[in-house]
Amino acid sequence: MSITIVIPVLNEQRHIKKILQSLVGYDVIVVDGGSQDSTIGVVRQFDVTLVKCTRGRASQMNAGAELAEGDQLLFLHADTTLPLDWDVVLRTSSRLNEVWGCFDVSFDDRSIIFNIIAKMMNFRTRLTGVCTGDQGMFIQRSIFNKVGGFADIPLMEDVELSKRLRNLSRPYCSASKVITSSRRWRKNGVWRTILLMWWLRLLYFFGVSPWRLVKLYYPRYR
Repeated sequence: MSITIVIPVLNEQRHIKKILQSLVGYDVIVVDGGSQDSTIGVVRQFDVTLVKCTRGRASQMNAGAELAEGDQLLFLHADTTLPLDWDVVLRTSSRLNEVWGCFDVSFDDRSIIFNIIAKMMNFRTRLTGVCTGDQGMFIQRSIFNKVGGFADIPLMEDVELSKRLRNLSRPYCSASKVITSSRRWRKNGVWRTILLMWWLRLLYFFGVSPWRLVKLYYPRYR
């Protein structure tokens, strides 16, 4: 079984080097959505495939998946670090014929509030069968292609894909933890971010278009 890791980036010069250093020797595709900083220069220091495409996490991940040759696809955010046994987790899920899955999440901020948030996120995944991009989603490439990949939407692409994959099977939830950045939460305020995320999910549940939701999440989005 082979694995291809797809990493969408946009102005991630502060994080991408650390991630790529941890993935030396693996098949990695970095998809840039128009970075204006030194991201591309950093990426070119590594033996990975670099692709440029239209900005948008969904379209970037789809572009990477089109070039992937691995039997399994692992979609990884540039500010998320994989657990040491991540490849064992994917090989185990493949051996068990699991279609898709994700890791438990933890934050780089070890304070109590972030530990609580992480536990809530992990519980929600197991309860609802919906994975998020921060958790490192992995999918059999044949299944990813069969369901048509990520929907071309600016937000909730991970939730939308999870709902389609959930019709095939529940996700394989690994207790091994990725470590993701808490920068967004610290910048915008923890409680404000929690309320915003739940509000966006509620609106999406009731059918509000992701194109409207993205303007609430990114006020400067165009």
